[in-house]
Amino acid sequence: MRTLSNSPKTLLLLAAIAAPVGIAQAQTVPAEDPAITVTGQPPADLTGLPAGPEVEGFISARKDGAVQVTTPGGNRAVVLISDSTRIRSTGGFLGASRTKLASDQLINGLPVTIRTVQWNGGLVASQVTLKNRDLKTASMIHNGTDQRFGANEAATESLRGRMADIDQYNVKHTVNVNFDTGQAVLSESAKAELCGVAQQAQSTDNALLLVVGYTDSTGTPEINQELSEKRASRVVNYLQQACGWKPYRMLTPTGMAEADPLADNSTPQGKAQNRRVSVNVMVSKAVDGFQ
Repeated sequence: MRTLSNSPKTLLLLAAIAAPVGIAQAQTVPAEDPAITVTGQPPADLTGLPAGPEVEGFISARKDGAVQVTTPGGNRAVVLISDSTRIRSTGGFLGASRTKLASDQLINGLPVTIRTVQWNGGLVASQVTLKNRDLKTASMIHNGTDQRFGANEAATESLRGRMADIDQYNVKHTVNVNFDTGQAVLSESAKAELCGVAQQAQSTDNALLLVVGYTDSTGTPEINQELSEKRASRVVNYLQQACGWKPYRMLTPTGMAEADPLADNSTPQGKAQNRRVSVNVMVSKAVDGFQ
């Protein structure tokens, strides 16, 4: 998924899309979401149905046998899941590995590409494709949230209230860590910076981290999109595994490829600044300045 702005407003929009696997939807993918209208039980056999559009974006809500996908342009599409819908993850060696998945693994926050057919005035998924690493990251965040909220119902309700409106959060602080060309390997200085920002944010009870990956202009858009996502995931993993940042305080990472460069890509120095991951510390406006 691509976004063309790095402004605080856009970061909040990314957070709003990502929030269902973090705190906003609390411990489980919601069984009922009023934003989705389910139009009936799709047929088990989709053979012969006219082709529909390809839908690409993040799963942003679920209800019964339907998913809502928020597209890169901010539009929302509701797609029904049939018994014959093929759900596969990819991303093994050279991208060749494919794993068949169950529909309950279509959790909120997952980037997906959905092939559809038309039925009863709506869309039914004939195939859903996602990436192994995206499923792993979203599941890790989702399961971490389950463990935290299952242990403390009062904390659940408190955090739900704080996340009720993402517009009520400030981007308090941003730290950028940089990468070598074509690489997603964290340097020792980057590791120290990440643990530093985690330690700083740890003292604020309701602080969240929003991680966004970028590249310079070298390479194709497809390669850069994948690289930016890989860098963001690498930062998320290090923050959680080495710096002790809890999964339930992490929003789904996002890759933005070469969008919104910090510097001119025509110079080596500019490209070096643009090969980055931004770690944004988000704090509730209601308590900002009081903790």
